[in-house]
Amino acid sequence: AVEVVESGGGSVQAGGSLTLSCSISGSAYTMNSMAWFRQVPGEEREGVAVIYLNSGATIYTDSVQGRFTISAADAENTVFLQMNSLKPEDTAMYYCAASVLLGVRSDMDESLYNYWGQGTQVIVSS
Repeated sequence: AVEVVESGGGSVQAGGSLTLSCSISGSAYTMNSMAWFRQVPGEEREGVAVIYLNSGATIYTDSVQGRFTISAADAENTVFLQMNSLKPEDTAMYYCAASVLLGVRSDMDESLYNYWGQGTQVIVSS
């Protein structure tokens, strides 16, 4: 069975930093892209950052551009989300997702992601 393991969430004051980690194991398929999404209760889930594992190309939502960095580890199917200058509005449940659709630009289209983690909570206090 495919396992998606996220870690690194927690509570931090505004202006602080956190690093989220995500590892995927058990898949028979090559990952095309991995991404972080986030969701606040009562709101739709939104894409935060995406990385295409072959090219290293990244995409960020405007609100985190310049503050967050998504990167891939040397270990297969492992990505990080370095979050700096955190703001209270970054408070959300953060989900890791992966797409096995090679050659498809999954970007931040949730429907194109095959594997999802359970989420890790990030709380930023003012």
